Amino acid sequence: MRVLGIDPGLRVTGWGVIEAKGSVLSHVANGICRSEGSDLADRLNSLHIQLTEVFRAHRPDEAAVEQIFVNTDNRSSLKLGQARAIALLVAAQAGLRVGEYAPNTVKKVVVGVGHAQKSQVEHMIRLQLPGATFSTSDEADALGVAITHAIHGRFDNILSAIPSAVET
Repeated sequence: MRVLGIDPGLRVTGWGVIEAKGSVLSHVANGICRSEGSDLADRLNSLHIQLTEVFRAHRPDEAAVEQIFVNTDNRSSLKLGQARAIALLVAAQAGLRVGEYAPNTVKKVVVGVGHAQKSQVEHMIRLQLPGATFSTSDEADALGVAITHAIHGRFDNILSAIPSAVET
């Protein structure tokens, strides 16, 4: 299973692609999309075009998007939500199942602690995905989202294979 993880942002959206074969995870690619344009509509369109190209280039089987951490600044949260909507839209247009994960869930899966520091997350991603390099925390976060989805997906498949409770 090939998973594309996305860390949405209005200025910079990180993405990371991993391959999951059973319990073995491997790094495929990662990068960032920088929004361009002078107004919000242009910037969102720019993200849409760039993310669509990422989907075309890497052909993921599933996608995962990080949920937003609500800021005290409502305007920032709203703009971030719009960038997140672009990520969900592009995945839906590709016909993919999309997982959504809170930042603390990603940290707990990757590091084992829900309030881990960014440096801890980056260190654990390098250990879990040998050969992965990234120049921004956005890329590392996106790879963490992909790892989280691969692990959650594996457990979802196990649980769905268990026969349902006997009818009474």
